This record gives sequence, structure tokens and C-alpha cells, in this order.
Amino acid sequence: MNEWQKLLPHDETFKCVKCGYCLPVCPTYKVLEKESASPRGRIALVKAAAEGKIDVLQHLAGPIDLCLGCRVCEVACPAEVKYGVILEGAKQAIHGAKQEKKAETPLFRWLEKLIFQWLFPYPGRLKALSGILWFYQKTGFARLVEVLGFSRFLPYHLGEFAAALPAAPFPLSFFGRKERLAPRKGKKARVAFFTGCIMDSLFFETNRKSIELLAAVGCETILPKGQTCCGALHAHAGKISQAKKLAKRNIEAFERSGADWVVTNAGGCGAMLAEYHHLLSDEPEWAKRAQAFAAKCRDLSTLLEECGPLPFKKKISCRITYQDSCHLRNVQNVISAPRKLLHSLPGAEVVELCGAGECCGSAGIYNLIQYETSMKVLDRKMEAVRETDAEILVTSNPGCLLQMRLGIRRAGLENRMKAVHLADLLHEACTGE
Repeated sequence: MNEWQKLLPHDETFKCVKCGYCLPVCPTYKVLEKESASPRGRIALVKAAAEGKIDVLQHLAGPIDLCLGCRVCEVACPAEVKYGVILEGAKQAIHGAKQEKKAETPLFRWLEKLIFQWLFPYPGRLKALSGILWFYQKTGFARLVEVLGFSRFLPYHLGEFAAALPAAPFPLSFFGRKERLAPRKGKKARVAFFTGCIMDSLFFETNRKSIELLAAVGCETILPKGQTCCGALHAHAGKISQAKKLAKRNIEAFERSGADWVVTNAGGCGAMLAEYHHLLSDEPEWAKRAQAFAAKCRDLSTLLEECGPLPFKKKISCRITYQDSCHLRNVQNVISAPRKLLHSLPGAEVVELCGAGECCGSAGIYNLIQYETSMKVLDRKMEAVRETDAEILVTSNPGCLLQMRLGIRRAGLENRMKAVHLADLLHEACTGE
């Protein structure tokens, strides 16, 4: 047995009783309608690969790569199968097999190294790219490329996603941010805010507004130095050793803060941080520290709801619907807090989205590398969104937000609807901005 084959969680697969409860909730099974695109089918393939009955790359890699990793199957499973553990082990094994057999081209390996080793672990480099994007948008190049139709020649359908990007922050904005913001009223908690990599470089204003909202409900908020990418993209790609390095850097940075809570405003990042104790469970010198760190992780919405009420000043007189972030809902179990906050908005009419807990098809970079399947999932989602007749679609994760903006464009709803982050909408209601 190869070393990478030992990474397959064989024992965990026996817990699946093949009942099929996962089938009707799985987004890829719904759109592809084949067993290998379901959690039950993938678990069976992992078991067969661990037993040496099928080849990891030839038979397992394809179905695993098609998985969104939304983990809604864990919620539906009556046997409490830890599908996330199975998926992570399969990803590791596939990554190991590809490295051993050199199954990827030199160009692909270089791009992976560029993204995972040289870019995401370094917030400053991402901010530099954000500055380039700002220049690209402000000078009119972005509009020119779209009008002339050049965007369709970009790889991985990047032209479509570029049109859904928010306005990049002014490059000098990063240098004026305070590392600590005092509460506006009696101090209720000391929190350390996780800025993230994509959130801080592309959604800098959302981070700023999130911090101001925390201050508005009585939270002293600090931004720990030394924090870095959460490691979710690395873990989902099977690069566990790299994910562990990032986790350790974050744990060290936030331990120094002495905060009561670690707060995030991105569902995917928050889920990764909250599972650091699983990631580092096999390292005795880090396991307890990771456990203590994970216990402090909170989503922004839960703290705002708990420490509120927010000081609303402006009516949001429109129809609003909410799309759950999969990892916020299925991993962190945060469901009611965002909805309570939306219902508290003065003047707002909040309507529940049918299938709000189903994945939108974003899943990190899934919508780039599995574009066709992602768009099938998204188009199905937009059918339900259209039925809400909402003017504002709210979500709590950057990937979901970009995906839903793309979905609005694909559905021809640009003139009727916009997609916003929960923090942006709450901040507007509090300040009028």
C-alpha cells in the first residue's frame, strides 16, 4: 500500500449505511443525477480505493473533485457519518498520488505553487494585487475590455467573474486602519477580528464596516498582527501540511491578543478556524492550543445579535432574502442569527428563500475549475431566488457573494436586485452610508 493510500479514512466509510438520506440534499447529485456525484457514491469509492480495488487517480479523483464540500450531507445523515473527514482524507490521497506519479503538468504545478505558497499566505501580496485591480477598474480598462468582448478570451471564464467583482479599495486605505477600535458604549467584550485574505484585499470596506458594527454594540475590537490566510483553500486541495503551517501562525497571533472571542465575517474562513482542533489533533504540542482557539471562534452575526441591539438610523424599505453560506450553516451551525438581524432592520420585508441552505456552487475556487457543474447549481438556485421577488439578496461569505452577483447577471435581474454582504446592509441601516 502506498503512503498516500493510507491517508484514505477507511474506518470512517463503514459508518455509511447507504440509506440514501444524503441524495436529495446533495447539490451535485441533483444536477448530475448519478450515484458517483452523491455523498453515498463517493464514500463507496473511497472505501474501494482504500481496499485497493480501484485506482485513486483513475476512478476516485473525478468524483471527489466534483464534490462542492458543502457538507449538507452531514446534517442530513442519520448515522452521523463524518463526510468532511472522508473528503479531506480523499483529497490528501489524491494530492499525494498526483505528486508521486507526476500527473500534473509543470505549468499547473507552478501555478499551484504561485497561488498556495507565494500568494495566499502573504496578505501584503494580495493587497498589491488589489491595488492593480483598483487601477484596472478606475482607469476604465475593465469597462473597455467588457465592451470590446475581450473578456471572453480569459481562461477559466474569468471574464464573467471579473464583471461580478466589487470595486477594489483605494490602495492607501490599507495604511490608515487602526489596530484597535474602542467600543462606542459600555464594553461588553474584547474581540480579535480575523481579516482574512480575500476579504481584506477585495472586501476591505466590508471588513471596516464589520469592525465598526462590533464597536457599535460594545465590543473592543483589535486586529492581531501576524495573522494570515485561514488555510481553507489549502486543506480543500489536499495540501494539509501547508494548511497546518497557516493554522499555527494564526493561533500564535490570536493567542497574543488576549481576546475573549475570535470573530470572522466569512462563513468559509470561520468554519476552517473553528476546525483547527481537528486539523492539529495529531500534534500533541498544538492540539490543546488549537482546541482553545477553536472554542473562541464566533461568526460576526452571532456576536452582533447577542450584544445588540444595533443603533439603526435608516429604514431599509425593501424586500430582502437570505442565502446561507454552507460552511456557516452546516459546519458552524449559525442559522438563526443572520435572520434575526435582518428581521430587526427597520422597514424591511424579509422573505425566506426556498432552499436557502443549499449550496450556490461557489465553494472556494470550485466555480473556476468545475465551471459547468457550478453554473448548473447556480442556475437552479436562481430559479428559487427569482420567486422571492426580492430587491436585496444577502449572504455572509465572499465566495457566495461573488457567485450570487454572477447569478443575478445570468438571470437578467441586474435592474431588479443586488447582492450584498450582511455586514454592509447592517452598516447602511446604522449609518445611512
